[in-house]
Order: sequence, then structure tokens, then C-alpha cells
Amino acid sequence: MGMVALVVGATGLVGRSVTDELLGRGELDEVRVLVRRLPEVTHPKLLPILVEWDQLDRYGDAFSGVHSVYCCLGTTIRKAGSQQQFRKVDVDYVIKTAELAKQHGVRQFMAVSSVGANPKVRNFYLRTKGEVEERLAGIGFRGLHLFRPSLLLGERPERRFGERAASLLMTSLDFAFRGPKLAPYRAIPAQKVARSMVNIGLTDMKGHHVYTNEVMHVLGEAAD
Repeated sequence: MGMVALVVGATGLVGRSVTDELLGRGELDEVRVLVRRLPEVTHPKLLPILVEWDQLDRYGDAFSGVHSVYCCLGTTIRKAGSQQQFRKVDVDYVIKTAELAKQHGVRQFMAVSSVGANPKVRNFYLRTKGEVEERLAGIGFRGLHLFRPSLLLGERPERRFGERAASLLMTSLDFAFRGPKLAPYRAIPAQKVARSMVNIGLTDMKGHHVYTNEVMHVLGEAAD
């Protein structure tokens, strides 16, 4: 078998775009997705694997033979219901995914973080994202790639009124988000983030790398 990729969080905004992007790349023979329910989309390369997230240890075999993992897990405090439940998804599941990937010899690990991620700030969301980045760095992948987008543009499976309103505003003001001060906060299409992740994941780049919002706006065009 040739190159195999695995997507975690494949039903979310970025995860769906990553999966679509991977399925269209000739370098890959198989794209595995860890999901709670079977996706509506079918494809000869697509292999859905049904999982119980609280029992991820049972699914280690899903990582066998995988070259690159794309971790797109993420939620909101509102959707999760509490900070504790938010951490379960954005910290516990992400770290467990990374540990299983490392145990099974995965070479490249891509993860979606956030602009402003920092374990030392007061903001709970950004502090949590920064904590995850630190913990991922300690796992020891050949290649660790952290992507820090600003506000994501795209159609989500669920309605988020606040994000929708912000997306419309940010899109209309996109021309103003230029220069070193505002460019990091320029809204970015989920497809650009996905393309950035796949373009990097298909390499065998060593080391720990962080991709800023500005870089993804450029890197995400490379597959056009």
C-alpha cells in the first residue's frame, strides 16, 4: 500500500475540507477518518472508522501504516456546555490522538490551533490552545506542524450566529486587514487552511513548525 493519511475531526469545518483535499491528491492511496457516524460522502480511497471518543485507546490499529495525521478536533465552550467538557475535546482527545499516532510510527502530525495561542494568557480559549501546542511539542514527532488560523470562513454543519455575523463583517472588511498589525487577524477560508495542512503533510519535513494566518493565506493557494 502507498501513502495513507488519517483525519481526526473530519466532520468539522476544516476537517471536511482536509478530507476532500486529501481524496483529490494522487499521492495518497487511502484516507482514513475517525468518526462517530458514517459520512454521507463515499469515495474509493475513503475508509471511515467508527469510534467512541472516550475510548480512543481501543482504536490504535487505525493509526498503523499511517504517514500523516490531520487533527482538526475542536469545539466551543457554548457547544461543549462547560470549560471541563471543552477541555475534553480540545485537550484530552487531541493529546490521546497524538500519543496513539506516535506509538504507531506516524511521521507527520498536523493540528489546527488558533491565532493568539499562548499558555500564559488569561483568555481560557487561547490559553488552552497554547497548552495543547506545548504538550504536542513534547511528544516527539519527526514532523509537528501547528496551524494558527484567525476567524474561519465556510459553511458549518451547525449554525453559529455570532460566527456567521463576524464572518460577514470580516469578509466585507477584508481589504482593510493588511499590514503587520492586522494581517494576523484577517479571516481565512477553511479550504485555505486545509490546503496548507495537506501541502505540508504530504512532505516529510522534520522539526516543529508553526504556520501563522498570513502564511496560510499564501500556502493555501499552492494547490490551485
